Amino acid sequence: MVRNYLPDPVPIESLNRIVDAGLRAPSAGFSQGLGFVIVTDAGGRRAIAGLADESEYVASGFDPWISRAPAHIVISVSEEMYRARYREPDKLGPDGEEIDWPIPYWWVDAGAGLMAILLAAVDEGLGAGFLGVHAVPELALLLHLPPDQLPIGVVTVGRPAPDRRSSSLDRGRRPRESVVHWETWDG
Repeated sequence: MVRNYLPDPVPIESLNRIVDAGLRAPSAGFSQGLGFVIVTDAGGRRAIAGLADESEYVASGFDPWISRAPAHIVISVSEEMYRARYREPDKLGPDGEEIDWPIPYWWVDAGAGLMAILLAAVDEGLGAGFLGVHAVPELALLLHLPPDQLPIGVVTVGRPAPDRRSSSLDRGRRPRESVVHWETWDG
């Protein structure tokens, strides 16, 4: 995760390839409920940074990485598109009704789209960072999202600049053997 950027603009071709990777992410039932808004305008990026309380982050000694990033990709998802798809005849449950969602797959797919975008940015030789949405209604209003599209986060994209290491990284990764298991959790 990159938290500081050089001012160099990101080529439109690169941004299109990055978003195309997000479009190819898995989609339960091929519901295709993800949406992407690319923001390169400096005023729009500053407005998003304001909604994310970037000034508080900067007051803590960090760089203004949200407003400084030359491009933002806002990811949104429509639960309604998934529900509508799963009310179609080929997706109805055995009782002829919409399935009882054991997991809200729209969130799973949004995460897959997010990861595809992050990896595509790296493939383009760029850096990327993710920030969760702090002000959902305000961001949706700022970007004129349709009512069914809920923003899940912002990916900042650009050429990385040196930045201050987050103290969160001091925790280190959990030991592999406490996370990876074979056959069953308890072996």
